[in-house]
Amino acid sequence: MISAIHHVAIICSDYDRSKTFYTEVLGFEILKETYRAERDSYKLDLRVGDRDQIELFSFPNPPARPSYPEACGLRHLALVVSDLDTVMARLTHHGVHTEPVRVDETTGKRFTFFQDPDHLPLELYEIKH
Repeated sequence: MISAIHHVAIICSDYDRSKTFYTEVLGFEILKETYRAERDSYKLDLRVGDRDQIELFSFPNPPARPSYPEACGLRHLALVVSDLDTVMARLTHHGVHTEPVRVDETTGKRFTFFQDPDHLPLELYEIKH
């Protein structure tokens, strides 16, 4: 019935700061950028990997996330990487703090968490290709 996730939507508080983070720090490709004057809102379509997408939105005065990270709703966004250490070094170079590496008890895979500019919890999950 459902074949895939088309996109994940993220609302940011500072469009320029988040655009820089997702494109320059994480390296996501810009597919399309749209300014919607009637909403005073940007919508930035980003390509993640070969097929996935993130829609980055800005709205005037969005409410803060209720709590971190156990608020009801989406807990975090997990991103697949093939070399966790290299990606963590890139994040550190850009001033992004990552938590200590953990190992998934059921899969044996390595992972870590970090935050976007609005403190959205993001995970890096290592799957060697």
